[in-house]
Formats: sequence, structure tokens, C-alpha cells
Amino acid sequence: MEVKPKAHSVADEMDSEKQVASSPALSVGEGDVFRSEEKYGSLHRTLSPRMIHVISLGSNVGSGLFIGTGKALANGGPGSMFLGYLIVCVGVWANLQNITEMTIAFPTSGNYVDFADRWVDPALAFGAGFAEWLGWTAVFGAEAVFFVILVNFWAGGAVPDAALQSFLSLIVWGPKVSIFLVGCLVVFLMPNKFFGWLQYFGSLVKVALFIFIVIISLAIIGGAGPEGFPRDGSTWTDLPAFKNGFGGFANAALLAIWAIGDQVFIGVMGGEAASPRFSMAHSANLVPWRVAVFYLVSTVLVSIIVPSDDNRLLGGSGVAASPFVISVEDAGIKGIPDLINACMIVGIIAIALECIFLPSRILRTMSLQRLLPAFIAKVDEKGRPRWALVITSVVAVILTYMSLSSGGNEALNWLISITSASFFTNWAIIGFTSFRFRAAVKAQKNPVFEHEFGWKSNFWPLAPIMVLSISALLLVCVLYLSIAPIGGGGFAAYNFFSYTIGLWLIVGSTIAYKLFFRTPWRDPATADLVTGRRQLSTQEIQELQDYYSRPFWRRLGTYLRLW
Repeated sequence: MEVKPKAHSVADEMDSEKQVASSPALSVGEGDVFRSEEKYGSLHRTLSPRMIHVISLGSNVGSGLFIGTGKALANGGPGSMFLGYLIVCVGVWANLQNITEMTIAFPTSGNYVDFADRWVDPALAFGAGFAEWLGWTAVFGAEAVFFVILVNFWAGGAVPDAALQSFLSLIVWGPKVSIFLVGCLVVFLMPNKFFGWLQYFGSLVKVALFIFIVIISLAIIGGAGPEGFPRDGSTWTDLPAFKNGFGGFANAALLAIWAIGDQVFIGVMGGEAASPRFSMAHSANLVPWRVAVFYLVSTVLVSIIVPSDDNRLLGGSGVAASPFVISVEDAGIKGIPDLINACMIVGIIAIALECIFLPSRILRTMSLQRLLPAFIAKVDEKGRPRWALVITSVVAVILTYMSLSSGGNEALNWLISITSASFFTNWAIIGFTSFRFRAAVKAQKNPVFEHEFGWKSNFWPLAPIMVLSISALLLVCVLYLSIAPIGGGGFAAYNFFSYTIGLWLIVGSTIAYKLFFRTPWRDPATADLVTGRRQLSTQEIQELQDYYSRPFWRRLGTYLRLW
């Protein structure tokens, strides 16, 4: 929650200066980070509060909302689906409480990787960075699968995947790079603000689609359409509300964490925000409500308009498997599936752009912290981390071709498993880092929360405890499904590794890094609370004073603005 402004005095300034002067010497990889930024270039703060506000409003609204809910319904029933998404929504709120108070004080791009390094252990920072980079790059491959399926929805399956891939022949790859890949990657040849505006437009489209879906779903519940009939909630009473026991719930929860679990990209974008104090505080309040409204409302509507035993829900991963499209087709309403398909393509492209932007910033942060080779941190004159972008793009291309060549649905399941594991692993890391951050602030008596417009979560330590508890629950879900898959069949090595591969990669890389480099465990009394600390500019202070001088209802209105 936002903290009301406090009086800013000369004494505050002196306390801050004393803190810097008395701070212990920084270890290698901490104090050098921002000196390295001078050497390798700095990211430009070109993302306005309006951009970040709207991007956060529409983030993660896409295939997970419009299609993934159908799979959760089919495997878990309406009760398990709602409960799984509810728990993950609570986790999103708690996670943003943790990361926002750290990011507002230290708005660095790739932020929580930096935080894990300076307040916990560099090995944990490497694991967090690798998990985030791997998870989002895997999402890119998954979105490529969805793109092919959505285009084929209009072509009736007549357009082969190879034709969708053909655009530019590259000797190094042998085959052809898809239009989807080129269209996404060319964006990053432009200045960062171009990316921001594309994301802004994509978020508007996704929000508009959600509102339209809610309206059409309510109409269908009322019996709209030539073949429509009123829905009376019998999908909850005539069929099991909780299918497949704990396995059904586990499947729904993991689909939820895949769809909406990683909201930390808002914090990463805060590193390039013009006003991190305003943007991050807004996002901490806006995003949990947005997630809850979008996903919980959708799960309720889905559970009413489509029965959980409809075999079309498991008939594919495209828009035809969307419960919203199924209900529209059953009601005999024409043209709506095409509209949803078009908007879904826009949403997928927007998410794919995030999947290059975010992991590239993570790689750069890891390089600045000397967790990766130094050349990856280089930034060009337009504020783009070019080597980090190249590495991320190359791996994204490889994953895309692997997913398309190995069979869309099968590859999609592996990519979802990797992403789910990476997201809840980083939830746990952020929750633990929050405890270490507060321990450092207490040990050093640092006035980080006492300055003018300081931001401090009013729900600490509840927020990190909730994040760690939900992460532990999701770990149990992964292990349960890896041993006892839905549909029976017993334990199988293939199924076990398909669910746990993300965990093996993340945990294994973290332990290997710790053992090889013998990284130090940070002492709260000497942990770095100076490097990267950002003081508010005179202009920001004036804007924040103007904002807080408004009545509450006018401040509330800023969360609803789209311009």
C-alpha cells in the first residue's frame, strides 16, 4: 500500500549521507555494478508511467486466460479450477508487495536478481536470473505454437507449418525463420519507446477483448443466440465440482501460475521507468486487482457456460478449444470466433515481445553483477542491451523450431512445465530475499523507508510468508503430477521428467554455481544498501505532492485511465 508523504528535512539528507559514508566496503559484483553501467552504457528511462500502467493492466492476458482455463476446467472441474486460480491470484498480490518496496528504493533493471545477490547470495541470484530467463524464453516458444494454431484456425488446417515459417533463409539455421519470429525480433531494432507503444496498443486490445468476452458470456448465460438457452448453474451440480482429486487441483494451479504467475516483469520495467516511485506503487495496487478480476471472473463464467465433460476442451490448444468459443458456437452466434482469434493473435505477439524484452534485461543484470561474461552488459546508444537481446533471440528461435518440429501440443506441455517451475521458484526467492532485505535494513538502521514518499508494505511479514507457502504448495503439485498423472497409468520416467525438468535445471544450476565459485553468504550488517539507491528528482517530488493533494476519488480514477 502507498505510504503518505512525510516531511523532508535537511536532517533526512544528512542521515542519508551518513549512511553512504559509513556503509561497509562493497564486495566484488556489488559496487562495481553501476560503475560498469558507466563503462557499458545505461538503459534509457523512456517508458512513461502511462505506458507501464496500461501494459501492467493487460499483461499476461492471452492464451492462458482464453484457452488455458478450458484445460483447467476439463481436468479439475469448476471447483478445482476456481480454487487453483484464486490461490495463485493471492500469490501475485503478495509477491508484488514484496518486490515493490525493494524496487522503489533500488529501481534497477533485472531488479530482484540484483537484490538476491546483494542481500542473500550470488549463487541464488544466478539461479533466480537463470529461472526467469529460461521461463520467459520458454513462453516465447509456447506463443509460437499458439500463433501457428491460431493462423490455421482460419486456414482450416490447410496451411502447413512450414509455410508459416518461411520468410527468410539463414544458412546457420538451415530451414527458414518464421514470419512470427521476424515480426517480433525486428521490434528490438527500434528504440525502446517503440516497444513500449506496441505493448501499450496490445494491452488495450487484450483489455477490450476481455470486456467483450464478459459481455457475450453474460448474454449466453441469459440464453442469447439462435440456439441458446438459459444457463442455471447445473454444470456445478450435475457434474463433479472437483474432478480427479488433488491431481485436478494441481493441474489447475500449475496452469494458473503459467498464465499469470510472473508479474515481476513490472519491476524489471521499473528499471527503465521515468518515475519508478509512481509507476511501481501504482502497479502494486493495480495488478493484483486486475489479475483477480480478469481471471476469477473468467473462471466463474467458464464454469457456467461450458460443462467440464465437453470433449472439445481437450481437443486442441487453439481458439477452437477455448470455452468461450465453444459456448458461442453452441449458441449459434456467427463471427465471434473470428474476432476472438484476431485479438488473440495480437495478444500473443504482445506477450512474445515481453518474452524477449524481459529476459534480455535479466541477462544484462546478471552480467553487471559478474554472474555472466561482461560483454553481455553492453548497451548501445539507443539504450538497448544488444548482446543480451541477441542471445535471448537466438535461444528463442531454437525453442520455436524445436516446438514446431516435435509436435505442438507435446512441446507445449514441456514448455508450460518449465515456465511454471521457473515462476514459482522465483516467487520463493523473492519472498526469502524480502526477509533478508528487512534484516539488512534493521541491522544497519537504514532510513530507506523514512524518506519523503518512501514506500513500505503494510502487510510484511504476511506477504513473504504467503509467497513461500504458496510456492511450497505448487512444488507439491508438480511432484504429485509427476508421480501420479491425471488419467492413471502410474509412474513413468517420461512423465516425471516432463513435469520436473524446470526444477532440475534451476536447482541444478544454482547448486553448481555455488559449489564452483564458492560464493559468499551476505551478512545483513554489511549487505549493500547504497548502490543503486535512487533519490527522487525535484520534478518527481512536485508531481507526487500534486497527486497526493487530490481527493481520494480522483486518485482512484488514475487506476482506470487508459491515456
